[in-house]
Amino acid sequence: MRGVNADGRPTAPTATGRPLLRLAVPAGVLAAVAGAFAYVGAVDPYEPGHYPVCPLLRFTGLYCPGCGGLRSAHAFVHGDLAAALQANAPAVAAYLGFAALWTVWVVRAARGRPLRIDPGPAHLWAVGALLLVFTVVRNLPFGGWLHP
Repeated sequence: MRGVNADGRPTAPTATGRPLLRLAVPAGVLAAVAGAFAYVGAVDPYEPGHYPVCPLLRFTGLYCPGCGGLRSAHAFVHGDLAAALQANAPAVAAYLGFAALWTVWVVRAARGRPLRIDPGPAHLWAVGALLLVFTVVRNLPFGGWLHP
């Protein structure tokens, strides 16, 4: 849809009047994420040699907050929620959070509204603190149940 700005020059076409164009970016993001999940679902992370080893785990023996994420995604794709949660519970929360956020994004894009994500500092600190606690506890002797 072309318009004219204040000085009479034509403006660039926008996607406001074209619902399919507005949904192109969310559809592309979904295709990329679905492709990544399909790959991880097809290529078993439990078999050595398919994926690189976590550098932190290799050099220090400590589990990072992402350790077990591929195993979690593999189990999630295969519908084994218990195994996915055992491998990396924050990753499962991130998958579900992405799905909810993507759904909101699509609905807002279909209505011609931008997606505004503006977490406050308290939210960011809370997520960081939860990941830090998760990382510390999974590396302590009593946190063995959190090992991937």
